[in-house]
Formats: sequence, structure tokens, C-alpha cells
Amino acid sequence: MKTSASLAEIAWRTPEEREFIARNVRFHSGETLPELRLGYTVLGNPKGAPVLVLHGTGGTGRGMLSPEFGGELFGPGQALDAATHFIVLPDAIGHGRSSKPSDGLRTGFPRYGYEDMVDAQHRLVTEGLGLHRLRLVLGTSMGGMHAWLWGVRHPAVMDALVPLSSQPAPMSGRNWLLRRVMADAIRNDPQWQAGQYTAQPPGARAAWEAFNVATNGGTLAIDKAAPDREAADRWLAALRARAFDTDANDLLYQYEAAHDYDPSPGLDRLRAHVLAVVSADDERNPQETGALERAIGRLQDTSLFVVPASANTCGHGTVRFAKWWSEELLKFLRSVPTA
Repeated sequence: MKTSASLAEIAWRTPEEREFIARNVRFHSGETLPELRLGYTVLGNPKGAPVLVLHGTGGTGRGMLSPEFGGELFGPGQALDAATHFIVLPDAIGHGRSSKPSDGLRTGFPRYGYEDMVDAQHRLVTEGLGLHRLRLVLGTSMGGMHAWLWGVRHPAVMDALVPLSSQPAPMSGRNWLLRRVMADAIRNDPQWQAGQYTAQPPGARAAWEAFNVATNGGTLAIDKAAPDREAADRWLAALRARAFDTDANDLLYQYEAAHDYDPSPGLDRLRAHVLAVVSADDERNPQETGALERAIGRLQDTSLFVVPASANTCGHGTVRFAKWWSEELLKFLRSVPTA
């Protein structure tokens, strides 16, 4: 017979989808919405250490429960064991069950940026959940950039910060150039019709494919998977066989939202202990620029963990596989005092 404690733990390990409505939201563009819906998922012990986990561009909070990510972090004895942590997985503005252009406003939806997305997450945490102190803010890719912004915009809120596959430097270089190429390809598609299309413009999927081929996958891994032209064509065919159901306006907003990203002026305000995790083959955050090392040089209580490149890693997407860094996270959290 199961005890009440074991039954409670079973319940804690069952994700629950919720919704929060933020009212009278003003965006940095000056635009407003009377209501902003924020979908989110919670997991774990409500009395445990609160943890905020932030997804990447095009993802959702629930997507962080995948076997390769949450399956390596939220289980018994793992770094963020659901028995001892209360895990919050928001859908960022423009993603998942949160408000987005395709809900009806189309290009009349406010032009949100990363700071707006973090402000909305902060309202969810404080107003929606009544949490005023977090043990950890962790995010991957876009979520990693959001984590850096959490650290500089709300420095007294968290004990620890773990930004993955990101750097606290202005949006620039290949990362921004290819976002512009994607956005231009969508807007220049005749079927886009200034965002008022009746059928999804094919340029959206083509632009998404080009962006991901150019900025994801890892050089060694792709070379292994596509050592000749025929193999490369098969690799691309497999990519194109994947379902793609993202609305073109949603896609446009998601990738252009990075326009205001630059936490670097506020790094001196950061107070949390930081573990930055990157992969050596990250195409969007190339390590040879030294941007991450320069930023970390300005910070105290900060360490860097680099996943070595190999034919088994996958470039920018490497950190989605928590097996590469979960032990480092566990050691790091054991070293961070609880405020």
C-alpha cells in the first residue's frame, strides 16, 4: 500500500498545465494589450525550491519535459529532482499557449522584444504564483538569453543562474544576420500579403529550414551524417519530412523579438551565482569571438562549462541534451548557498 508521502510524490511528478492572465500590459514599443495570456506548466513539490526553466525560440515550456532534457534533470536523485523542487515552465509570449499574433491580431499584435518577454515571466512568477525568490533560473538558447536578462533586470530574485547556449552580449553577427534573412524571406513572399494571408506562405518554412541548416546541427555531426552529396540530400529530405505547423506571423515575431537583446550594460548589477554552459560547436554563439569569456571576466561567482565538439554533439542544439552538463549543474547547485 502506498503511503500518503509516496502518493504525493507521484502527483508532484505529473505535469500540470495552467494559465495566467496579465492585465493592462504595456510593451517597450509603447503598444498595449488589456490582457496577455501566459500558458505555463508546473511540476514538482509545491513546497520545494522554486525553479524557473525557460525554453528556446519556437519551443514551449512543456517541451522541456522531453526525455533528453527534463528526463535527465527532474527525476529522483537528479539535479532538479521534482520531489525537492517546484519547477515552473512558462510558454514565452508568442509561443505555445501564450498570446501570439495568430490568435487573431496578426501583425496588429504588439512588437514584443526579449525584455517584454522577461517582464511577462516576472509577472507570472510574482503575481500569478506569488513567488518572490527563486532558487534557480535556467534557460536554453532564447531561454538562456532570457536568463541573462533575469539576472540583470531582477538581480535580487534568484540564488543561481544557468544560461545555456547563449552569451550576455548584443544580438549580432550570424545570429542576427540570418534572422534578418528569414524575416525578409517571409515579408517578400507574395503570399504573405502583409500578414493578412489566407494560406500559410511557403517562404516561411523555406526560411526556417535555411536558418536551422546554417545555425544548428554541428559541423562534425553533419559531416558524419552527410559525408557525400547523396547522404546530404537524404539528410535534408528527413528535415523536410518533419511536421511544420508554425504560423508565419508567429515565426516572424519570434525571431525578430531578439532585436533588443543586450544585457551587457547591466552585468555589474548581477548578484546570482552563474554557471554558463555552451557547446564548442555552437554556430550562433561562436566561441572564437571571446564574447562570453570577456563578459564572465566582469562577474564574480561565475563559471563556464564548455561541452567539447564531437561527431556526437549537434552545435547550437547540443545543450538540449542535458546529459552533457547535468552533472556540472548538480555540482554547481551544491556549491550555491540558499539566500
